[in-house]
Amino acid sequence: MAIDAVPPLIAAQLNYIVTHAPFSVKVENMCSGCKNTGLLDRFSLVIPFCLDFIKWDVMYNAVYPLAAPDVIFGSEDETFRPYHAVSDASDSKSLKNPLTDWNNRDPTSLFTLVLQLRELYKAYQKKRVEQVDDDRLKFEISTMLSREGIEMSLSSNIDKPEEVKFAVPLLDLDLNKMVAGSTWRHPQKIYLQVIYPVGRKYSSAPSAPRLKLVSSPELKAVFSIDDFRLPPWLDGMCMAEYLPTLEEMLESQIKDAVASIESRRKLIIALAPLFGRPVEADPLFCRKATFLSSSGVFTFLVHVAIPLQFPKQQPSLMLQSSQHFNSQGLPIKSPVTAEYPWSPRWETSDMAERIFDFIVEECLNFKKYCNESMLQNR
Repeated sequence: MAIDAVPPLIAAQLNYIVTHAPFSVKVENMCSGCKNTGLLDRFSLVIPFCLDFIKWDVMYNAVYPLAAPDVIFGSEDETFRPYHAVSDASDSKSLKNPLTDWNNRDPTSLFTLVLQLRELYKAYQKKRVEQVDDDRLKFEISTMLSREGIEMSLSSNIDKPEEVKFAVPLLDLDLNKMVAGSTWRHPQKIYLQVIYPVGRKYSSAPSAPRLKLVSSPELKAVFSIDDFRLPPWLDGMCMAEYLPTLEEMLESQIKDAVASIESRRKLIIALAPLFGRPVEADPLFCRKATFLSSSGVFTFLVHVAIPLQFPKQQPSLMLQSSQHFNSQGLPIKSPVTAEYPWSPRWETSDMAERIFDFIVEECLNFKKYCNESMLQNR
């Protein structure tokens, strides 16, 4: 995308929404609506909703840059008419339509519009779900109304049966503050995705919904959602019964994961007196460190990768020669290994010494491996 091809007023609108929205917004498919000017004045906004994405097309007119844009919703949401839907509502006077009083010179205009439309879309989907003729769904919704931030949507198309999706936010914890030094721009969240097939009759023992734990992508640097085992769904259970157990387990493991950061930091500190100051280290999550070491005239790097489950799982090690290169001119590296003595109950200093002792022996084998590799490449 050529930056100079975007009209300044539109560029300011886009920059503000991308940098200030409380969720990640992506801009796609920028194009021009006028062959004469070639200015990029229309695009798609990809907006997260209910653990999925909705795509709305925004169409400005570069010839009339002060005019409000048109917003086109997806074909599956052809009945979504946000401002028509609230025109007769009791709170319609308090809901200001940004399009009727558009100020294109205000960089927050598009931001305000999109945030309001997303809230209206959330209400639209909630109303659709509530109108589904399914007693079980009606009961589940009634038990979760007190939870803030729940999003729901109705998925219906010709190819597959109707489903209702819930995105249930979990844990009343400020995860950003729990990780010291965090530079995350957006609040880190964990959700439970719940998917119910739409039925017509209430069953005394309905089948379990499809459940999946979802987190913000950045949070995976601290806590592995994929390794978390969801508690079993018992016969006759509802979400109101299931969520407390899930949140108790999740909170305990999250706190252990945050504590593991400090444990990993202590290991890197304990390795420094043995190997020397690391030439590279992850200062925030402490998941890796690289040390420069030597054995006689043989110098090599020691790459230490520390898993999220440390100290239950031991670090993996890899050696990299600074003197030997393969036929592609790349440094020769050893296979990654974690085959050395380890116990999660050892003191951190003992862990560091065991790693050092292993490297002292392993570097001799690695040097031999490097020399043999060089002879084969000749």
